[in-house]
Amino acid sequence: MENYGIHLLALSHVYMVPQLKQRCTKGVGETLTAENVVDVLQLARLCDAPDLCLKCMRLIHSKFKTVEQTEGWKFLQEHDPLLELDILQFIDEAESRKKRRRRHRREQNLYMQLSEAMECIEHICTDGCTLVGPSSNLDNNKSTSQVKTGPCSAFSTCYGLQLLIRHFAVCKKRGDGKGCLRCKRMIQLLRLHSSVCDQSASCRVPLCRQFKNRGEKDNKMVEDTKWKVLVRRVASAKAMSSLSQSKKKKSEVLFKEEAEDFIRIRKKLF
Repeated sequence: MENYGIHLLALSHVYMVPQLKQRCTKGVGETLTAENVVDVLQLARLCDAPDLCLKCMRLIHSKFKTVEQTEGWKFLQEHDPLLELDILQFIDEAESRKKRRRRHRREQNLYMQLSEAMECIEHICTDGCTLVGPSSNLDNNKSTSQVKTGPCSAFSTCYGLQLLIRHFAVCKKRGDGKGCLRCKRMIQLLRLHSSVCDQSASCRVPLCRQFKNRGEKDNKMVEDTKWKVLVRRVASAKAMSSLSQSKKKKSEVLFKEEAEDFIRIRKKLF
């Protein structure tokens, strides 16, 4: 196949031997190099072998700088400009897809971080964490330095939020209606929490109910499309995170039960 795969592929196509053609397509695809990929691509197009064409295109895309220096590419530029254009369009589309995937991953990572921040805010205001106690301390303007619990599972996010909350509770600029940059960030997080919170009546996060009532009355806030998209995607990320955590807990419980059953059976046998 290494020596005569290309010849057999052409013959199997001309004489319509599908099984041989399939084997040759697979065999030739395994011997592709930057030197022969352009020649194989031209043959694959003539022999109506789309799988081999796609494999050639992907190899050209991944090693384009090397392929560009080969004699096959130079010959292609001179004698088949349409195929050259198809290859360049394929590379451009592949790069565009890669950029879209990267942007999507960055966006999803951002939404997951915001979702984790929402959970941390609820956790801090309900249970308290290392630096900040429950929200009753904030409501009564008491010290926020009371230690309630040890570090939580999302402590890297939670610690930053605790510092932000402590600053928000004592910042003097907040009273003049303008506030500093850190206070504005805290207000944005509290507003986002109120938008995704489904327990406003019993929620202990500060300003949750006020933001929710204000959102219902403020037409500008209701019509803010970007904010709606952000809220919807953060809520979706929060739901996915909760689902994955519940599945993880179930699998851990199941594994523990299976381990206990195994130990019990082993004790009976031995």
